[in-house]
Amino acid sequence: MIYIQLFITFFKIGLFTFGGGYAMISLIQNEVVVKHQWVDASSFTDMIAISQMTPGPIGINSATYVGYSVTGNAFGSAIATFAVSLPSFIIIFLIAYLYTQFKKNKWFDAALSGIKPVVLGLIGAAATLLVTEENFIDWTSWVIFGVAFAITQWGKVNPIYVIILAGIAGYLIY
Repeated sequence: MIYIQLFITFFKIGLFTFGGGYAMISLIQNEVVVKHQWVDASSFTDMIAISQMTPGPIGINSATYVGYSVTGNAFGSAIATFAVSLPSFIIIFLIAYLYTQFKKNKWFDAALSGIKPVVLGLIGAAATLLVTEENFIDWTSWVIFGVAFAITQWGKVNPIYVIILAGIAGYLIY
């Protein structure tokens, strides 16, 4: 039964998210933390951090993490990952098929333009969710973030080194 719930939940997330993984974060949080209570808020924040650091899209990495956390096996990970990816595959396949027929249609162009503000709103909601008081434990997290941001912006340091150093700092501090 849990596999069916995972599939339906992540299929829904994949189906109703436009704009990629960051836009998915608020939907994933609502489904896995609030609705199903598969993970708590603190674990969700850790999951997002791990999903950002590992190679691949954050939405897919998050689905894989939740699938494994809920079921304790790789099959649960595979189900959640497949489910979150399937709607995008179907939609892109249909768009690619129909795009040649509708690319000069003003309504089609307007629909694609109308999606842009929605994507911006979803990404903004995800950012707001991640910086709320319940998710950021203390001011030290803000300091690590600020230093990492400054180093990557103005220090011209490879982001991989910054991620490693921030991880070591977090490990030593916490």
